Amino acid sequence: MAGIGLVVIGDEILSGKRQDRHLANLARLLKPRGLTLNWVRFIGDDPEILRHQLSQTLASGDQVFCCGGIGATPDDRTRQCAAQAMGLPLEVHEEGRGILEELFGEQAYPNRIKMVEFPLGAQLIPNGFNGVPGFYLQQHYFMPGFPQMAELMMGWVLANPLADLSGRHTIERAIRLIDASEAEWIDWMVELETAYPNARIFSLPHFDQQRRRSIEMGVEAGPEIVEKVMSLLKQEANRRNQAWEVITERVDT
Repeated sequence: MAGIGLVVIGDEILSGKRQDRHLANLARLLKPRGLTLNWVRFIGDDPEILRHQLSQTLASGDQVFCCGGIGATPDDRTRQCAAQAMGLPLEVHEEGRGILEELFGEQAYPNRIKMVEFPLGAQLIPNGFNGVPGFYLQQHYFMPGFPQMAELMMGWVLANPLADLSGRHTIERAIRLIDASEAEWIDWMVELETAYPNARIFSLPHFDQQRRRSIEMGVEAGPEIVEKVMSLLKQEANRRNQAWEVITERVDT
């Protein structure tokens, strides 16, 4: 199955003026379908870099959500760069023209109309927030940088052009190993991954305010494998006289 990618576009993200929310929103929308993000790219508004990056993602064969840079101001360059990367001309989308004329009347011209200049052959993504559409073409889905708008549009994409896209439903469980060292568990984790290649074994170290260390260790997989792996993990912790506590119950992913 092709991967799923996210491209977040805007100098304001790279400068730290705004914090990205698209990653968390898209990951949350993908979970009920058994899907996960395979990669994320953060790109500024430089047109040369943007064209180059979009050329790469277009060649990947992945389903790619692109957020940002589709407005009408001079620093909004995503529409133009997408068209160039696809080797297509920009044209005013006629259905999009009708939407903007209904929304803005004569005020749609001469500038707002630029928001529906899309690569030839693009289809519209409805915008349930303010009505100004995004577009999709060649497995790339372009939407505004505003998270409130983009989240609604991501949901529409998943329910419509990507309605048949689904993955493997899994659950995740973990325990906290108290005052433990990751280095002492590496060999055991490698053996476990070898025995259960379809499971994702994870280890996340933590330090509390008193700098006491602990490890969140667990597994993500199908229910039967999760039960087996968690049983083995608890048995191994007990064998080592390692203190532990449950921190995560079943979570559908």
